[in-house]
Parts: sequence; structure tokens; C-alpha cells
Amino acid sequence: MITFSTLTRFLSGLLLFSFLCSFEAALAQDRVSTWPTKTVHLLVGFPGGSTPDMVARALADGLSKTLGQAVVVDNKPGASGNIAADQVAKSTDDHTFGVVINGNLTSAKMLDPKLPYDPAQDFSFLSLLATSPLILLAPSSLPSGPDFIKAAQTAGDTWNYGSVGNGSVGHLGIELLKTRLSALSAVHIPYSGNPQVITAMLGGQIQLALVPPGVALPQVHSGKLQAIGLTSARSALAPGIASLSEFGVRDFRLEVWTALVGSAHLSAQAKERMNTEISRLFGNEEFKQRLLNQGWQAIGSSPEALKQRVQEESRELGAIIKLRNIKLD
Repeated sequence: MITFSTLTRFLSGLLLFSFLCSFEAALAQDRVSTWPTKTVHLLVGFPGGSTPDMVARALADGLSKTLGQAVVVDNKPGASGNIAADQVAKSTDDHTFGVVINGNLTSAKMLDPKLPYDPAQDFSFLSLLATSPLILLAPSSLPSGPDFIKAAQTAGDTWNYGSVGNGSVGHLGIELLKTRLSALSAVHIPYSGNPQVITAMLGGQIQLALVPPGVALPQVHSGKLQAIGLTSARSALAPGIASLSEFGVRDFRLEVWTALVGSAHLSAQAKERMNTEISRLFGNEEFKQRLLNQGWQAIGSSPEALKQRVQEESRELGAIIKLRNIKLD
């Protein structure tokens, strides 16, 4: 039989338990709300007006409205974004973050063993921010669609392809494509930038290249060049252009992307608050449309999903770098 005193002790314990749970929840909320305590800095390894810079500024505008502190973008261009990434990795102030590109987290260390930071150890992965496919671009005089794929394989090393430099996503991408199309053996010619790649293609020096939609589409719409296919699924960034997978190119996905990271020493409060606000921001249609207008698809993620993507792409690109013995210029 349950006595009155037993029931009283049980109810008292239940009330105490409920109070402690509420207290702990309040403490957790207070820990989150105490950060940030000063200006938040987003470091970008590219100049103002670059596509990673555009993502960072859209992010800064959105976060400034909810964090209760100013969020500013600091441009630290150089070494394909690795200078800024290194500063983020070595930061200790709990208010410094990096808007980085995929190369900073995946291929950089494999291309340069002397890289001053370790992408796998020196960062707190927070969220994927935005992605964009690449377009396989070719002269309009060549066959299109699957016929182009056949022609490229038949041409062997008499065809050339261009990129913005050794180890760039356009370079690694075509070398990855070669592993999916075994007869493809076009020769790499590096250039100093995408405008030079376009000029070379218009001049007949190269027959294919992987370039961002913002670079490719004006040439495609003018009829001077043609889009063979996308390196990912169909995208709102390049309406009407098929995926290369639709032409039989299997197990091939390549995108350029940006992500938000902090140092490995970032506090739990900073990570929790930033993850909360990032998740909220990516539910905002105005924010997503702003990125779309700038050539990016807004793709938020969990820290775990970002880390998994980094690991998968690092393995894939690392294998290509080793297979082709690719080194920086």
C-alpha cells in the first residue's frame, strides 16, 4: 500500500526533478545568449566582389540582424584562399570565422604538403553554405550532347582542355572525368583565369573546359560556345542544361561550394549559437534568392554533413592528385 508519506516524497522528488530540468535548460539558453560579446568577423580568402565574397556578405547581413552584434567581412586574398583559411585555423578569439571554398578543405593539403594548416584537424566544421555546378563547355562547331562525349573519346590526345591552373577545380574535374570515360585523354593547358580559358576556346586552342555557369552562360546564349552538360544534377543556376549523367557519365558529381568554419578551439557556445542562426537563415526565402541571383544555390547543412562531404571529396580528389601526380604551378 502506498502511504501518504511515500506519495509525498514521490511528488516532492518529481517536482525537484522538473525544477532541475528547467534550470538546466535555462542555463543552456543563457550560455547560448551570452555569445557573441563583440564584433564577429568573417574572413574570406578572395577579393571583394568575388563569388565567395558575395556569399560572405549575404551571410553577414543576415546574421547581423539576429546575433545582436555587428558581423563584418574581412577580405584576406591570396594563395587560393589558403591565407585566410590559415588565419581562421589559428584564431583564438572565438569571434573569427572563415567562409572558405572546397579546395581549402579538400585538395589544398594534398597539393601542398607544406600548407601551414591541417584541414582535417584545425577547423570546427559548421555548415555548408552554397553550391554551384560546373558546365562542360565546348566550341559550337563541335558535336553536342552524347555525340560530343564520343568525339572527345575518339580524339584522344589531339584535343586540349583548359583550366585556371594546376590543382584548380577545372583541372581536377577533367582528370576525374577521365576516370569515368577511360578513352578521354585530352591534354591540360593551364591559364591565368576563366577569361583566358574562354579566349583560348574561342580561338580554337582548347576543345573543352569546366567553368562556372556565370562564366559559361553568356557565351552559350550568344551562340559562340555550347554547354555540353552539368557536373551535377540539373540546376536552377543553368536552366535547360542537362546533367552529364544523362549522357551516360556515371558516378560523377563535381560542384564548387563554400562553407562556414571556425577554429578547432571554437567554444561550444559559439558553435551552438552560430548553428542555430545559420539554420534559421537558410529558411529565409529572401536570403536564398539573393544567393541564387549571385550564382549560388543556398544549401545549409549540419556540421556532421559538412564534415562527411569534406572527407568524401578529399578521398576522391586525393586519389586523382596521386594518380596524375598533380602539383601546384
